[in-house]
Amino acid sequence: MSNWYKNARPISLPQSLLPALTAVALSYNDGGEFNWIAAIASVIGVACLHLGLNLLDDWFDYKVGSAEARQKVANEGFRGRMIKYPYLTSGEATTGQLLCAVACYLGAAAVCGAVVVAIRGWMILGWVAAALIIGVSYSGGPLKLGFRGLGELVIFIMFGPLMMSGVYYAITGTLDWKITWLSMAVGLLVTNIVYSHSVLDSIPDAKMGKKTMAHLMGSAKGQIVLSALINIIPYIIVIAGVVLWFVGPEQSEQTHLHPIYLAVLAVLPLSVWLVRSLNAYVNNVEVMIEPKPWMGPMGDFEAYRKAGVDWFLLRWLVARNIVQFFCMIIIVVNFIVNIFIK
Repeated sequence: MSNWYKNARPISLPQSLLPALTAVALSYNDGGEFNWIAAIASVIGVACLHLGLNLLDDWFDYKVGSAEARQKVANEGFRGRMIKYPYLTSGEATTGQLLCAVACYLGAAAVCGAVVVAIRGWMILGWVAAALIIGVSYSGGPLKLGFRGLGELVIFIMFGPLMMSGVYYAITGTLDWKITWLSMAVGLLVTNIVYSHSVLDSIPDAKMGKKTMAHLMGSAKGQIVLSALINIIPYIIVIAGVVLWFVGPEQSEQTHLHPIYLAVLAVLPLSVWLVRSLNAYVNNVEVMIEPKPWMGPMGDFEAYRKAGVDWFLLRWLVARNIVQFFCMIIIVVNFIVNIFIK
């Protein structure tokens, strides 16, 4: 099973776990009935669902592209694409074994969902059903949204408003405007990971017959304009929530954001760097591929460099780290607001 955990790309787990943990933090001491069992089950369920859908995406993706197309992409050196499912391209595992692994992960998520249903009732199944339908539709028929340029929309809904509001409701049995504000901001930054990926992989995606949002944007300029919007709007959302706090601070606990949430602006320089780096990439401008300490954790970057995917993973990991830093700041700020300011 450890191999299937590796195959499910746990490197992507922060894009689901951080938003889920952020929702847990926002729900604590926020007026509802906080339930620790529901919190733990929700987070584990989200992780299992994410890993299962990653593997299911591999299955759909592998079935869509022909062996000849995959080999052509490999021969042209697009390693960022080919490291996605080496266990299939190498023959190490079959698609049947892959589907069994998917069933195991989704089964574990279902068990966690059953625990939450026992605590919160059947209403939570609305979130579960929506997550499954939207998640499968990312690569699966009949919609295949990820192949029609709408994959980023799926990611925004899944890892932002849908997942975070679902976790919040599972834990407290309530919803409020604060989770709405911040789930949209976090959802956009998670979307940024996928969109940055699609910009970097636009050529091999096209050869595999997969249309992404980057293709819908057409020109390099259009791709970067959208990247800038996805990167900057989350900070504007937080600023807007804080502005509303000044308009009506007596309602701030449930509807607006305390000014201390502006601490997330500390992540803004990293977002600006990513947009500029993607701009250099799409315009074929050579830049130094060298991680800096302020960019956050990068794993074994020397191994990435030897594999020839450093150009891809530096930008992808920065996009991931933006989500991590943004969510971690919200968690810390929420703790400060609840313990020291309320």
